[in-house]
Amino acid sequence: MYEVLNIRSLKSATPNLRVISMYGVSFVDDSHVEAFSSNCIQLAVLNVSYCSKVTGSSLKLLLQRCKFLRCLMLQQTNLTVDNVAAVEWEKAPTLTELDITATDLPSNTIVDILTRIPSLAWLSAGQLDGMNDGVLTQWLNSGKTGSLRAIDLDSSDNLTEEMLGKFLDRVGGQLEGLALSGMGHVTDALWNPYLGKLRNAKILVMGTSEAISTKIHVDHMIDSLAKFCPHLERLEFRWDNDTLRFSDKNQKAIDLLRTKCLNLRCMSLCDGKLYEIMRGNFERADRTSVIRTTVNSKVSLHYLLSNYEELLFG
Repeated sequence: MYEVLNIRSLKSATPNLRVISMYGVSFVDDSHVEAFSSNCIQLAVLNVSYCSKVTGSSLKLLLQRCKFLRCLMLQQTNLTVDNVAAVEWEKAPTLTELDITATDLPSNTIVDILTRIPSLAWLSAGQLDGMNDGVLTQWLNSGKTGSLRAIDLDSSDNLTEEMLGKFLDRVGGQLEGLALSGMGHVTDALWNPYLGKLRNAKILVMGTSEAISTKIHVDHMIDSLAKFCPHLERLEFRWDNDTLRFSDKNQKAIDLLRTKCLNLRCMSLCDGKLYEIMRGNFERADRTSVIRTTVNSKVSLHYLLSNYEELLFG
C-alpha cells in the first residue's frame, strides 16, 4: 500500500506538516527525507526508524532547512560515519530529542554527535558497541549534559558500573527517564545507591531477561523507589523469576510504593510469585491496571517525547 504513494508529490501538497513518521517503510531513503525538508520548513518531528535505506546523506540539508526540528528518530537505520560527521549538529539549537539506537556508529562518531548538539534533552542510544566509558566521559566533560532529561542505554555492555555511577552522580538529579536494561552487570548493587538521586524520575527501566548468576533482592529497591521517587509513573523489572529474590514480609514495601507513588500507571515484571503478590496488593486498593507482565507490557522512554501522541501508530 505504501509503495503506491508518491512522496515527492505528497510533500508539495502538505507544506505545513509538523510531524512526519515513516517508521519501517521499506522503500524510504535519503531522497525522500530531502524531499520533505525542501518543502516542509515547519517540520518539528521526523521519524524514519527501521528505514534501512536511510544512510544520513540528507541530514545536513534537513537541519539547514528545518529550523524548527525538535525530534529526530533514526533507530535501526544504516547511518554512515561520513554522512553523520558532515551534519552541522552545533547549528541545530532546537534539536532536543534524538534516537540513534542500533545504528552501528563507532565511538568517535557518537562523541562527535553528543558534544556538538547544544541542548539535548532526550537520547536513545542503546545497542551500540561504540557506547563506552570514553563516550560518557567526553560528553560529561563537554558540559552538554545540563539539559538532559531522559536517556536510554539499553544493552550497552561496554559501559562499566563505575562509569555509570559517575554519570548518575552528575546528571541523576535532573533525569525524568532512565533505562539501563539489557546489561547483566547492572544489578541492584548499582541501582540501590543511586535511587536516592533520581528524585525527578517518571520512568525507570532496569534489569535483563538474560540469565545472570547474581540474585536481585528487590525488597530494598521497592522501598527506595517509594521513598525517593514520588513522581514515578512507569517502572519495569526485566529480571526473570530465577533472578528475583524477595522476602515473605515484603508487603510493607509494596504498601509504601502504592501509597507514595500515586502517579504510578504501570509496573511491569515477569509473571510469577512476586507479580501475583504485587498485583493482589494493588487490586485490593482498586488500582487494577497498574501491575502488568512483561509478556504484555513493555516500558520505554518514548512517553517523554514532546510529540509522543502524534507518533503513535499501529
